[in-house]
Amino acid sequence: MSDKSDPVNKGDRNKIYFLVVVIVALLGTNAYLFIKDKKENERFVTISTEKDRLKLEVEKIEVELDKVNALNLTLSDKLIKEQELARGKIAELKAALQNGALTQEQLETAQKEVRELREFVKVYNEDILRLKKENSLLKNERDSLKASANSASERASELEKRNEELNAKVKTGAALKASNVHIIAYRVKNSGKNIEVTRASSAKKLSVKFDIVPNQLAQKDYHKIYLRVFDPAGNLIANENNMFEADGQEMQFSSSTSISYNDDNTSFNMDWINPKEFIKGEYSIILYADGYTMGRAEIVLR
Repeated sequence: MSDKSDPVNKGDRNKIYFLVVVIVALLGTNAYLFIKDKKENERFVTISTEKDRLKLEVEKIEVELDKVNALNLTLSDKLIKEQELARGKIAELKAALQNGALTQEQLETAQKEVRELREFVKVYNEDILRLKKENSLLKNERDSLKASANSASERASELEKRNEELNAKVKTGAALKASNVHIIAYRVKNSGKNIEVTRASSAKKLSVKFDIVPNQLAQKDYHKIYLRVFDPAGNLIANENNMFEADGQEMQFSSSTSISYNDDNTSFNMDWINPKEFIKGEYSIILYADGYTMGRAEIVLR
């Protein structure tokens, strides 16, 4: 049977087949390239998103370390070194993540380092919290000890003050006190004999006579007696080099002597020769012993 009735001959049919194959190949190639490009874009988006996430994670870790510094704790050398290492690693990661494109391998390495850094900071913070707790306990203990020490110091100061007061009272109570103090003026004859006088023009010396008030607290021993003499104008008659201390102050004395006290009602006498001429009026004397005023007396010379 003849094929003359078929409008498309054999050669044209082959061309059609070829064009169909080419079109299918082109469509397949386009589909492959589209899918590949889509996957690459998805991969790029995934890597870019992971980079941003890691950057944020690193910044959070850095903030955690900054919180530690805000606590103002005194860190050990070990903790200081660990923080320096952590901050060095943070700087490295931030620099790496700041770069443009990262390979999948670089991204996985960064992820691993961030996980390790996060774990380190967790342990580090636990150490810091433990240190803070220990410091708080030590501070409480120190404050307690300080309060106890202050209380003990206050008690010691109070006891010391009471002791000083008692010692002062004992010392005051043990000081010699004079009684029956009276003064006699004398002129001295060439023979050395003393003649009692009442006139200033003939007087040469004063003799102070006194008894000691019985005192069981007073030491039965030698006691230094100091005499101060004042003229009618109230001026002290004394050598400026003669100094002693009594009633809490340093002062000059006119004369001094030592007596032996035995609490046996012994009477004592203390002579004082005036280096100047006696004048009319009232002369007064003050006796001192054991750092306290012992007695007083006056005499009027005509």
